Amino acid sequence: MKGGGAYISIGSSTSGINSMGSGSGSGSGSKMTLGKSVKMYLTIFIATTCIYMVLYQYHMSREPFAPSEVGKPPLYIITPTYRRPEQLAELTRLGYTLKHVANLLWLVIEDANKTNPLVAHTLDRIGVPYEYMVAPMPEKYKQTKKAKPRGVSNRNRGLEYLRQHATEGVLYFADDDNTYDISIFEQMRYISKVGMWPVGLVTKTGVSSPIIRNGKLDGYYDGWIGGRKYPVDMAGFAVNIKFLRQRPHAQMPFKPGYEEDGFLRSLAPLDNDEIDLLADECRDILTWHTQTKKNPPAQALNKTRYSNTNLVHIDKLLVRP
Repeated sequence: MKGGGAYISIGSSTSGINSMGSGSGSGSGSKMTLGKSVKMYLTIFIATTCIYMVLYQYHMSREPFAPSEVGKPPLYIITPTYRRPEQLAELTRLGYTLKHVANLLWLVIEDANKTNPLVAHTLDRIGVPYEYMVAPMPEKYKQTKKAKPRGVSNRNRGLEYLRQHATEGVLYFADDDNTYDISIFEQMRYISKVGMWPVGLVTKTGVSSPIIRNGKLDGYYDGWIGGRKYPVDMAGFAVNIKFLRQRPHAQMPFKPGYEEDGFLRSLAPLDNDEIDLLADECRDILTWHTQTKKNPPAQALNKTRYSNTNLVHIDKLLVRP
């Protein structure tokens, strides 16, 4: 065996040294020197490995997301905002939610004539990749004494940006005064055309949701239908970028109360069976229309009418006094 031969050779050399008069003490000294050398090299190796691991971990902590996350379809989050006392607080809350989501670009669009350094500073501090733009509401809508179409110019500016710069992924309108479970972002990432899901704390029903009967979309549950084809909340749907680009004229109308419906109608043709039903087939609530005001208790669900729908599951998630 090679191992035996090598051992015999080393033994012969050692015997030769002893026979030259060095004595047993010299042999012990050689062994001690060899042992110290091994310990020294082992210590250097361990120290070098530890330093490398620390530097590697530091480098990875500086990365916005792991390399495996980069391959996920990108998300484009359009957030309209406007100047008010709660603006920075609400952007901060939303921003730190988005910071947990990989491969994302945050389009923050303010209803103003120029950008606000305080907003830009807040976005820089949060550290989410973003584009900060302005899109003021047209003057004719500012002057009206009726309900104003808030956020429409902002969202349409975001759609314009995406048509210019994005070719794939999913867009989502995320208002800064809502609350989001980050799992909804991972689910919407793979929408093929349009995706929908329930939104909590909306109108007197306490929730706005697609109605799912026998696994299929069978209408909408909302406190105000108002003749809308798509009576859904802004936080309850997302759209695939490629699907949007195939509809170059799709945009949001300046019609208060009908912004969501008008935008979804502009995506026609869109059949119900082409709509992806997220959040456990619309049996869970992962987004809430919290706003900065107190919400009234949700009215009781008509369990006779909706006994075999997803609304029975949602109703259990509503908190009533």
